[in-house]
Amino acid sequence: MTDHHDTPDTGGLSYRDAGVDIDAMNSALGEIRHLAAATRTPGVLSGIGGFGGLFRTEGYRDPVLVASVDGVGTKLRVALDAGIHDTIGADLVNHCIDDILVQGATPLFFMDYFSTGKLEPAILVDVVRGMSRACSAAGCALLGGETAEMPGFYPPGDYDVAGFIVGVVERDRLLTGESIRPGDRLLGLESSGLHTNGYSLARKILFEIRGVGLKDSLPGVGATAVEALLATHRCYLPLLRDLVAAGRLQGMAHITGGGFVDNVPRILPGDCDARIQRGSWKVPELFKLLARWGDVAQAEMERTFNMGIGMILVVRPHEAGEVMAALQRQGEAVHEIGEIVAGQGRVEMLGEAP
Repeated sequence: MTDHHDTPDTGGLSYRDAGVDIDAMNSALGEIRHLAAATRTPGVLSGIGGFGGLFRTEGYRDPVLVASVDGVGTKLRVALDAGIHDTIGADLVNHCIDDILVQGATPLFFMDYFSTGKLEPAILVDVVRGMSRACSAAGCALLGGETAEMPGFYPPGDYDVAGFIVGVVERDRLLTGESIRPGDRLLGLESSGLHTNGYSLARKILFEIRGVGLKDSLPGVGATAVEALLATHRCYLPLLRDLVAAGRLQGMAHITGGGFVDNVPRILPGDCDARIQRGSWKVPELFKLLARWGDVAQAEMERTFNMGIGMILVVRPHEAGEVMAALQRQGEAVHEIGEIVAGQGRVEMLGEAP
């Protein structure tokens, strides 16, 4: 987070008069430093407030750094309208961790960008608290970031947030998808909801078409609209860390924007297709409700939402049973959802919609 220093009152026009309150920023920095310090790992060489964060990587034979940057999309609009700010930071961190996990990487450090028209220190601290919580759970350092107050760029009360993550993997454990071949099995790990994708369509269906209120219960879902939509994006790292380190996985696909159709091909060799069997897992009621209320075609649902599967693993057929058992011992409800066949790098959805 950017550090600032108080400026003397000269009696003339000030930065605060132009809409930027440096004192408000400084009032939040003490708590932010505390939250970041709680995520400190042995590789961290700097604290919050410098021009750049310092990190040392040790203990790797042939390390490859893996970096990614992302946001939370219009899930943020739900958080803003609900006035709930302590989950968005965790969504952001977990999404970024999952994005580099698919290449076998363990996160080293995370940095954020938070921008708003007029800074509300309590809101900033809430957002960073979510980041700190997720970073701590994953053993990832919250190394720093940038907080920008930009008058005139955002409606009152609005802000935006983005995250940047760097992880590391031994070169011989890097998952590129090149080893995937016909006969491999696809295992699906359940999502915790929409995660951070498809919110523009979900919001249109629920709030514009159906007129649902944030606190209204969603029939069959067992939650209010705000509870269902702000369910925190899962982090799959604790579940998969050992399997990745043991070289048991041939590839992984994080099911984000684009759903099955756009994400699985990102890891497929050009001579392989993925066949996914509808009905091999139970689609959560939230997705069924959105499809029904919005009259959304099945193909559109499957390229917009994760449909209850947040991560797909590719494993050798003779190892599928062992991998599933290892996941089940951790309490995971894992599903065999399809297979790899000869093809042209595409996804084929089989069977009727559940």
